[in-house]
Amino acid sequence: MTDADLSTSCIVIGAGQAGLSVAYYLRRLGLEPGEEFVLLDRGPSTGGAWQHRWEALKLGSAHKVNDLPGMDELGLSFSTADHSVPARDVVEEYYAAYEEHYGLQVVRPADVTSVTDLGKDLLVTFDTEAGELELRGATIVNATGTWGAPFVPHYPGLRDFTGRHVHTSAYTDARDFEGQDVVVVGGGTSAIGFILELEGVANSITWATRRPPEFLDGAELDVEGAEKAVGMQDEAARAGRALPSIVSGTGVPRTRKIQAAIDRGILETRGMFARIEADGVRFPDDSFQRADAIIWATGFRPELRHLAPLKLREKEGGVTVDSYRVARDPRLFFAGYGPAASTIGANRAGRNIARQVVAQLSRIGR
Repeated sequence: MTDADLSTSCIVIGAGQAGLSVAYYLRRLGLEPGEEFVLLDRGPSTGGAWQHRWEALKLGSAHKVNDLPGMDELGLSFSTADHSVPARDVVEEYYAAYEEHYGLQVVRPADVTSVTDLGKDLLVTFDTEAGELELRGATIVNATGTWGAPFVPHYPGLRDFTGRHVHTSAYTDARDFEGQDVVVVGGGTSAIGFILELEGVANSITWATRRPPEFLDGAELDVEGAEKAVGMQDEAARAGRALPSIVSGTGVPRTRKIQAAIDRGILETRGMFARIEADGVRFPDDSFQRADAIIWATGFRPELRHLAPLKLREKEGGVTVDSYRVARDPRLFFAGYGPAASTIGANRAGRNIARQVVAQLSRIGR
């Protein structure tokens, strides 16, 4: 059998929370891992996007990480995990145990570069340590999430800045900014986390946001806020529009640590600057803030470049997805997009997508 002859019933691209959730339910519905469905993951290790996050980020300082379905069978739960060690280490360890326990046989590192239409099947091309391989699938679940597509909005003078631009995806340690003047851009938990870490390390910290941050009355994301965020994502996905920010629908939980920072006056935003200059940023009132570095905690966009050959994008800027199925191609399901993005909606999507995949395979006689 040649590489071109390799085929399976379902290919799951991405083994983060969304991909593993789908894989769990595919297995429960009778599909054999490694044979009837195959998981491809770009990361060098387990943990999805969490393996790339910075060392200082702990589980208690981020949005709640939901347990994977069936994780209780291993006697593991993120709610009882050690919050004193880096979150990336905990997630990596738990996901590794989960993959082994359920025999999911994830192929990694496997960097998917393109998905093309062969007519009956879809062809997935991916790079491995052994070279480029191809795998045909009757159905595909795209669970690539957003970490690989960092977003930095354009502002006048962006390229004129002589300091450092650092996106969330490239942030490693507050000590990298010791004694520097730092501007942090963004209104979510990542931006706030950076500010708290930089306090007492950086020479100055300026917080820039497009709108005032919404601090919730509570230490955890409330159900109403979560449902609102998922609803906004679902509405945009069904209409084929670009997806809104998750934080715009959820707000920021007011933990004791965050409340203490508010009381100290460290979490006061200056609004958004109008332009960037060589050595700092200029605000609409013409006031100037010197900067050695700008940290862009401005989020991510869905990572869909590998799907470009399928021409799924609508004029409105997004991909039309209804009940996790792509409108333009019923063989394709999204498990890390719209309402299935982030820890809020990933698990609830897993069961639904797996059932639809099995139904689709039944219809085509696979």
